[in-house]
Amino acid sequence: MLDLPVWFEVGTFVVLTLLLIADLLIVTRRPHAPSMKEAACWVSFYISLAVIFGICLLFVSGGQASGEFFTGWLTEYSLSVDNLFIFVIIMTQFQVPRKYQQSVLMFGILVAIGMRGVFILLGALAINQFAWVFYIFGLFLVYTAVKLAQQQVTHEEHEESYDNALIRRLSKRLPMSQEYDGIKLRTRVDGRRMFTPMLIVFLAIASADLLFAVDSIPAIFGITQEMFLVFTANVFALMGLRQLYFLIGGLLERLVYLSAGLAVILAFIGVKLVLHALHENNLPFVNDGEPLHVPEVSITLSLVVIIGALVVTTVASLLKTRRDGRRQAEDAETVA
Repeated sequence: MLDLPVWFEVGTFVVLTLLLIADLLIVTRRPHAPSMKEAACWVSFYISLAVIFGICLLFVSGGQASGEFFTGWLTEYSLSVDNLFIFVIIMTQFQVPRKYQQSVLMFGILVAIGMRGVFILLGALAINQFAWVFYIFGLFLVYTAVKLAQQQVTHEEHEESYDNALIRRLSKRLPMSQEYDGIKLRTRVDGRRMFTPMLIVFLAIASADLLFAVDSIPAIFGITQEMFLVFTANVFALMGLRQLYFLIGGLLERLVYLSAGLAVILAFIGVKLVLHALHENNLPFVNDGEPLHVPEVSITLSLVVIIGALVVTTVASLLKTRRDGRRQAEDAETVA
């Protein structure tokens, strides 16, 4: 059980809340597309903030808590980068003006934090009441890893469009204007009240957030069951995601092996959860309801595997895209 001073927990939530409010005020008062320099400064600020928080945990609660936070934060951050693909698709499909994209992303981040907060609470309650939930989380992560690996093997790209039945139905039945009116959800066209396309964009972002939460929460519970660490790891991973969107929007296309790296991470965490479930086993049809003596994966090994998978994935992706670029240039010269 994590033993943290009350002042540390309260202070953390106060600081995070103030940061989110400040971020929201900046977006609403000055909607704009940040430059690469501005985006890089903000991303560096939020990453540094997460590192400082992890170091503070080391001194306040010890290496175990700090290690679990860093492992969980890296896992959630890597999943968030993959989520940016969907955000790019949504912005492109609905032709959101670039100066309003920050507001849309801020809405998505706030909704994601709220949804993940609910999922974290439900997950913690389920784990405390039913230890067998670890089996479900573990198998679900392994299943997700297999799907990601299949996507990588078959060279499937992210979908060219993001759509679902609710969005299709609403766009057909609601009076919808053709133009955006800032970030307003309703506007007046020729004296008639109509919804703007921003409503559909917000719904698309919210539904995507829901899908992301389903993947990310079992993953973080595979690393730590401490609700404070689970929540802070998620919040720190989501903060700065808006600026990261503008910073690496073009780089996303070069991370061709990202699905493979995430598959390795999720499969590893899934196996870790199943081993933990066996260690805590109380299912009557598994070893007569008695715990099994299986090895438990240490937080150090988890951190090494996750960092290793991310580094190898990034380096391999950049090498491949560089090699493909040279090959295309050589082919173009040959044709010329």
